Amino acid sequence: MVYQYTALGDSLTTGFGALPGNGFVPLYRRMTEARLRSFVAHTNLGINGLTTTELLWYIQRNAMFRQAIREADVITVSIGGNDLIRAARSARGNGAAALPLGAVHEATRHYGEIMQAIGSIKAQDGRPYLLRTVGLYNPYPRWAEAAEWVRHFNRHAGRYSSRTSGFADIYGAFAGSERELLSLDGLHPNGRGYRVIAERLNALGYSPLV
Repeated sequence: MVYQYTALGDSLTTGFGALPGNGFVPLYRRMTEARLRSFVAHTNLGINGLTTTELLWYIQRNAMFRQAIREADVITVSIGGNDLIRAARSARGNGAAALPLGAVHEATRHYGEIMQAIGSIKAQDGRPYLLRTVGLYNPYPRWAEAAEWVRHFNRHAGRYSSRTSGFADIYGAFAGSERELLSLDGLHPNGRGYRVIAERLNALGYSPLV
């Protein structure tokens, strides 16, 4: 049997910051093949800079995205980091010390709508599938407001865990280890960081496919 893996999300999904083949998507695909003992074909629909608002639009309106979701046995989603980065840049540009609360509330609302939209598409055929979402780490470790923003987003995202859906919490793995796990830009994971993400996804298991 051949399984289909569809990866949705931002620059973490594209593997930005690591050498080709070292992003979490190819790493997780290989781990999935080992666990399922079958070939796993994959479609990477990651877009650098994507926000929750934009991913929701693609899932609701883009035929290619909807078809890739419909055909997928395995789906991963990495989203929310750019919402934080844009809010941080906006706050700093305006000389504000705190992040705007409206940004995190909007991001969590759109996140919920993304989960619902994926579930609606998959409900049309009723086949078993697994959905895995990647939590956020804090790329601004010296900014307390950013840490609270990330924790708030992760608490919300974790509520969508179910038999089909699993949440990979990576916050603790990156906290205090940013130098080891982030690339030179200080925002994106390096190869080691992406391996941490893939391992956290793998640890969630493969039910209901096995």
